[in-house]
Amino acid sequence: MEKASSQECPYPGCFFCVMKEGNPNKRRSCILKFFRDLPSQDDDGQVLPISGLWNTAMAHPNDPEFIDLGIFECMSALIWKGLKNRRWLSHDQNIYIPYYAAHIIGSYTMNMEEFAERAVEAGVIPPLVELLRGRLTWVEQRVAVRALGHLATYPSTFSSVASHGEILELAIQLGMSSLEIVYSHFYQFPDRRLSYHCDLLTRGMGGVEMESRKAEEWASQLQCWSLQLINCFAFKSEFLPALCKPEFLVSLPVMWGGLVNENSPAGIGLLRTICQHKLGRGPVSSCSGMMEALCNIARSSDDWQYMAIECLLWLLQDPNTSHKVVDKAVPTLVDLAEITNLGDHKKLGDSIVSVLQECDSVGSRSRELIEETVNARQRLKWEKSMPKEDLHIKQAAALVVKLEGNSLFSSGDIAGAAEKYSEALSLCPMRSKKERVVLYSNRAQCHLLLQQPLVAISDATRALSLHNPVNRHAKSLWRRAQAYDMLGLAKESLLDAILFINECSQSNDPDLSMRQNKVPDYAERLVKKQMRAAWLFKEAALKHGGVHRKGEEREVYGNESDDSEWETASESDIGDDGRDHMGLDDEEEEEEVEGHGEKWKNREKSSDKTEKTSSKGMRHGYSIKLAEEDM
Repeated sequence: MEKASSQECPYPGCFFCVMKEGNPNKRRSCILKFFRDLPSQDDDGQVLPISGLWNTAMAHPNDPEFIDLGIFECMSALIWKGLKNRRWLSHDQNIYIPYYAAHIIGSYTMNMEEFAERAVEAGVIPPLVELLRGRLTWVEQRVAVRALGHLATYPSTFSSVASHGEILELAIQLGMSSLEIVYSHFYQFPDRRLSYHCDLLTRGMGGVEMESRKAEEWASQLQCWSLQLINCFAFKSEFLPALCKPEFLVSLPVMWGGLVNENSPAGIGLLRTICQHKLGRGPVSSCSGMMEALCNIARSSDDWQYMAIECLLWLLQDPNTSHKVVDKAVPTLVDLAEITNLGDHKKLGDSIVSVLQECDSVGSRSRELIEETVNARQRLKWEKSMPKEDLHIKQAAALVVKLEGNSLFSSGDIAGAAEKYSEALSLCPMRSKKERVVLYSNRAQCHLLLQQPLVAISDATRALSLHNPVNRHAKSLWRRAQAYDMLGLAKESLLDAILFINECSQSNDPDLSMRQNKVPDYAERLVKKQMRAAWLFKEAALKHGGVHRKGEEREVYGNESDDSEWETASESDIGDDGRDHMGLDDEEEEEEVEGHGEKWKNREKSSDKTEKTSSKGMRHGYSIKLAEEDM
């Protein structure tokens, strides 16, 4: 391949010189010839123009010029060449070419259906399928599944993708095994990593640590892009039997994208698509552990919370699945019944209540919860016709009872305090949302200290659903994070802890605000613990025996450490300064009450708390953004 040079290039037909040609007709003619001849050439330096085309495709994916001149035919031929001619592939830097070629196809087809149609006509699907099979490495699989996912998105090209019957099965297997593949083929043995993989991941910024971080990001993308491709099939009922196998369904809730892939709905997005179909709801409702996972996501502060809520509602509305899920779904939906808007979803709480009212064949506890929810809505209607003076009296009475609860809490009677907060909730006007947020949050704290994490999660969720904006009440986030921690739900605890940190950074509350963007040490400890527990490669590390380096002892990353090192925040911090719960919420007073066990005391606010610098790379303001190439 002719190499680029300065002003007097000695290589006729050099691609970079062609791109500088001022005559449009001559330029197009030369580019056309370049694309036609490139696959048959064996000169050195072929990767240079391909990498230039890769940059152009990312920067201008909607520009039709190269599509008209045959870039898809050229890239398809280059992938085939790499697959069939290993001598050429191993020569010079040709090893990079199949990766760049598949990435170029994906970039030019991600926005424009017309370009996707041209790509299919150019024959790009068969070589991409070969890469998807793993004929080269996981790096090429990553860009192949990305490109096929874009092609499957459009109605006019989906059938061409689907006609290759193995694509769906390959994507399913890749989605389930992608993390293990990347771990065992790249992450586990730093000294055996292929140099071109390291170069692609770091773009010249070397170092084992950088390579490992990027490997986690790319592994997450490999899984999420596999799910995106599968999701295109999930809209077609004829493919649901292949998708609704228990071993695959049960893995979907844990495919959450990780902290580095926040824009992907991951497994819950695919579950939502499956649950839209009658044929899909049956297997989902019968899948062991699925309902518990859906309920956890529905309650969580995850960006895709509404998807889990919609799944629960569809399952309840279907007479063929309602009886299987009702007693598990109802408690969760009752906790969420006072959500008004969740993102772009308006009046979500009204939809929840409407579905709950139609539920039949429910257990006694579920029936009580539904009646409680319906009565609360009726209370709200009654209050609209009540005189303001009566509402003020009810609000004052609720305040008195709440203060009694605070007093009991301070004296160590936690169960008594919880009862008082319940009484105050029964008195407090429904429209007094701020006060009810405080009461639910305080009651959640009581249940947390009484070692009742499920009830604490319920109360904290109700507080977060009432709060405006939804899921942004700092103390409830922290209390729920600790309750999730007690149950071993690392991902849910991590997301709440991260949101808590972000709320602290914006809070005027002296007990919550963080000076100079620093994180409270107790929150940082919990985040670090849960990041280890929710580590993307944890299961693979346990299965394959950890990360190996020459001359070093084997270490298993992602393994649970002993309790003395990674104790829960609720165990460790209470004995220090009690910031595990930061006192009771009190909108009307500045009083903060805390304590644990038999020792309870009033605490004066302190502004000289020990804090540590925040770790970066977290959702919601502490995000690791996707690489530009993957937008």
